[in-house]
Amino acid sequence: MSTILAAAPQAVWLQPRPLARCPSSFLLLPLLPSQPELKPLPSEVWSNILAHTFAFYGPKGSFAEAEAVRLRLGLLLISKEIHAVALPLFYARIHVSSLRVLEKLTARLYAADQQWDSIRRIPYSAPGRWIQTLDISALRCGTLEDAYRVDSLLNRISSLLPFMTNFVVSPQVALSRRVMSSFAERDGASNLRALKGIQLRTSGQLSEDAFVDLLRACTRLEELEIFGTGVDTAELSVAQEGTFHPPPHFHPLQLPFLRRLAVLSMPTSPVLRALMHSPLPALRHLTLTPYDEVSVPASLIPRFIATHGALLTSLYLHTVKQWPTALFPSPTTLLETCPSLKHLSLELPLPHLKLSTDYHQELEILSVARPSPEFLTILEGLLPKLPNLRFVRARDVKWLRGGMSARAQQAGVQGEMLVWRRKLGRRGIQFLDAEWKTGTE
Repeated sequence: MSTILAAAPQAVWLQPRPLARCPSSFLLLPLLPSQPELKPLPSEVWSNILAHTFAFYGPKGSFAEAEAVRLRLGLLLISKEIHAVALPLFYARIHVSSLRVLEKLTARLYAADQQWDSIRRIPYSAPGRWIQTLDISALRCGTLEDAYRVDSLLNRISSLLPFMTNFVVSPQVALSRRVMSSFAERDGASNLRALKGIQLRTSGQLSEDAFVDLLRACTRLEELEIFGTGVDTAELSVAQEGTFHPPPHFHPLQLPFLRRLAVLSMPTSPVLRALMHSPLPALRHLTLTPYDEVSVPASLIPRFIATHGALLTSLYLHTVKQWPTALFPSPTTLLETCPSLKHLSLELPLPHLKLSTDYHQELEILSVARPSPEFLTILEGLLPKLPNLRFVRARDVKWLRGGMSARAQQAGVQGEMLVWRRKLGRRGIQFLDAEWKTGTE
């Protein structure tokens, strides 16, 4: 039997007796309809697919770090076409877990930049221009030599990251003036959107520092998180003249897009003073460590809240847990200075909140560190002025697990939580624990 392919590639003719005088032919009919040839997906579609895949294999996924790195590297080896699309995504989010990894990354970026020539269409070298997020929050420096090495490496690669939008630092890594100046003077400094984990020294000096200059260059910044060094009683026991006023020849910062700000363990500093005297029209979420002006005369925290509290929708008062932990009073006029708050989280000692106006229409969630009978009395007096309050949360305690005895569930803070739940439930307000559970599940 012979097979004859006709002109049409779909037609197949069979000749069972090709040597016969009058050979016959039969058309071979396919049992299934022919499948059309698939069109190749555009690179943009592959980029979206691989972006979700890399995010799944990221540090927040369900894989261990070593396994996630192996899986991300495996995506680069599928094919040349996939490699061309996946390589920029591989470098888009860099998470540095050790000094050795940072050294390798610096060597790779520096070597690629040295091989880049001016004839190319793009002036910035790859893979440096692909990096959008640089996260060194897991980096630990055990010695001063390691800290100096990290500082030198960051200073070396700062100019090689023109399109970096997120920079996350470990609070244990203090950046020098040299690094801050290099990040402020690099090309693309205005592209930075999030700056987190920056450690600065608490200081009552009135002159600006290098970090203020960095903020002047980051005009599109949306999220800022800074950590101070706590209270220095020798320096902050007396407020200097001009502490609460802008320094001479001060030019306000231009941060029109800053919507999240966290300032922890920092009663005063040049950057806090600069932010207080600058317009922040987009600021909606504020996290602070409370310091009152009686205990810390140089504290800027109460004035900062009064200055930028009008548009806030979320105010979180939090003290970093360290030994020894010093707790300072919070302002009692938070509901008056922040009329747009939807979520207010209070720190110990719980303040005696006051509200001179008739109503606070916006507040929906009130969080306290631990419930106490004294603050419950204050809260019950405020409830008629809080018509939209729906949830009260104890953020540092949890309900006891099921199976515990009734006596255990009514002892200590658990008993106080039951009292809060019963009294608030009568007004249609749910009482939640640290895991946002009602305790009735």
